[in-house]
Amino acid sequence: MSHGPRSGLAAVSSALLAMSRHLEVRDVLKTIVASARELLDAQYAALGVPDDHGGFAQFVVDGVSEEQWRAIGPLPRQHGILAAMLQEARVERLADVRKDPRFEGWPSAHPEMSDFLGLPIRDGDEVIGALFLANKNCPKREGSCGFTEEDEELLGILAQHAAIALTNARLYERSRELTIAEERSRLAHELHDAVSQKLFSLRLTAQAAARLVDRDPARAKGELQQVAVLAAEATDELRAAVVELRPAALDEDGLVATLRTQIQVLDRAHSARVTFAARGIRALPAAQEEAVLRVAQEALHNALRHSGADHVDVTLDRSGTGAVLRVTDDGRGFDPHTVRRAGRHLGLVSMRDRASGVGGRLTVESAPGKGTAIEMEVPGG
Repeated sequence: MSHGPRSGLAAVSSALLAMSRHLEVRDVLKTIVASARELLDAQYAALGVPDDHGGFAQFVVDGVSEEQWRAIGPLPRQHGILAAMLQEARVERLADVRKDPRFEGWPSAHPEMSDFLGLPIRDGDEVIGALFLANKNCPKREGSCGFTEEDEELLGILAQHAAIALTNARLYERSRELTIAEERSRLAHELHDAVSQKLFSLRLTAQAAARLVDRDPARAKGELQQVAVLAAEATDELRAAVVELRPAALDEDGLVATLRTQIQVLDRAHSARVTFAARGIRALPAAQEEAVLRVAQEALHNALRHSGADHVDVTLDRSGTGAVLRVTDDGRGFDPHTVRRAGRHLGLVSMRDRASGVGGRLTVESAPGKGTAIEMEVPGG
């Protein structure tokens, strides 16, 4: 056996423990890929998750730098041996992938690969992923594959457990999404019942005051005072609802985990690559955490819906006892002064209000064709 029985079992055990530590799908995918590459001592590893059209909804790599990955370009689609892996769902062990008749080349920035090992990840009869390894780190005879039958067996064990970890992560995310949807539905009903009744009463009272203005000014004044009372009560109801609408995930998981989960969902849902990094963050007061989350959501919405960006990067860094959020994109950008003069704010007013409301500040850097950077700094407790 290429690893030796004891070291092989230890490596598999470490890989399985690593996979079991994560609940978010993308974290599980990254751990599977990194574990497979380390386990089989390969130069490159990748994992593709199929979409509903014969291609890949997600494609995670290990052994390729972020710069290389950006240079390579879009995800592989419905062609080549990688796509064939999804269609044929069988193990492939090749001495040189470039000589396989299904090979159709790769982008100029793609690293050179020769020996290849790939196998499907199954949940019952369903193929939920395909795991690929290339360039075994070992001496190879001319025309021979560095990957062995023992490697294939080890990878098969890993794939079985990867299927369990991936399925559990998907169930966890779906459960969370259902919980959030149920909570929103409940709050929507409460908001409708409480606030709409107040607004209905306010409208009737205002109509009564209007009818009384000419013939009974004193009574009209009393009705208008009641309008003021009802408006204040409606405002209080709205404020209470907004407070209750604080995302449950913030209380359960904290700001970093909540942002990471939401950005992973956006990365899957959009063609643009959306990344997140957090460094040295401590827990912030509740108001600050919610403000940071809301500004991040607004900035991401603008970048993904309006900028035409290929890459959106979100970072959250510690700054003293507070934090600095930065959302940058490589989209078409805009002239902030022109947007302001035209009355189109792209949510900038709302973001600035959220930042100032918690004692923070918001800056916007953008220019046509130069992308956009939104930075928010908030103090700590």
